[in-house]
Amino acid sequence: REEGFQVAPFKAQNMTSNVYITKDRGLIGVAQGFQAEAAGLAASVQMNPILLQPKSDTGARVIVLGQDWREMSGWDYRREFLPRAKEVVSECLEKLREEYDLLVIEGAGSPAEINLREGDIVNMATAEMAESPVLLVADIDRGGVFASLVGTLELLTPDERDRVKGFLINKFRGDFRLLKPGLDFLEERTGKRVLGVIPYLEDHGIGEEDSLEMPRDGRACRVAGSSQEDLVARDELYHRLATRVRAHLDLVGIYDCMGLTRSLE
Repeated sequence: REEGFQVAPFKAQNMTSNVYITKDRGLIGVAQGFQAEAAGLAASVQMNPILLQPKSDTGARVIVLGQDWREMSGWDYRREFLPRAKEVVSECLEKLREEYDLLVIEGAGSPAEINLREGDIVNMATAEMAESPVLLVADIDRGGVFASLVGTLELLTPDERDRVKGFLINKFRGDFRLLKPGLDFLEERTGKRVLGVIPYLEDHGIGEEDSLEMPRDGRACRVAGSSQEDLVARDELYHRLATRVRAHLDLVGIYDCMGLTRSLE
């Protein structure tokens, strides 16, 4: 958005207890709602066509294109709904690609979950549908970031590995000089570039997405956020956050991964 692109978020499938209500009363993940706002857009159900609200350790409420569909176990979802889910994801992805200059596609968890590869619709499968380059984002705050990135690449197929163009390291605290040898090793070992080290931003002001956490009272936390006052306040927050994050990204390198040439003076 800051560079003048018409850009939209996309996440094929999101599992979260927190939802965002679009203007046409559809339900999507709260993160995609906020991402749309940050892009200066009205959120749409195409940006998160499949929403899963966890109801138990093995089951979830399935919401398709913003509308409540049914509750299913993970096994039944994969066996009964997955073919239709792939169609929905493909249709929404194509619609957004026609409408916007760029899509920022978010995956879910690790792209190297071997037991889930056959039913993948949200990670490398989406990248393949979109013919998109991939950046792997890793959380260094929990430790093990280098093993995580190298191990993930090892478990991808050769075609998937070729699609990965670089890394982003998130939630870094400390002296960058102490991290630098690890970054050099990572680039030498993998042949992929580190395109940003984003510091831990404790005061970013955006609510955390609860991901797989199930609310104890069984209720969804709905984020309306449609009042003009709310939108104006959050828009200022998004601009401040974008400025802080951009300072720690190799934007020229990121644009290069996408085959774009952009002046960032």
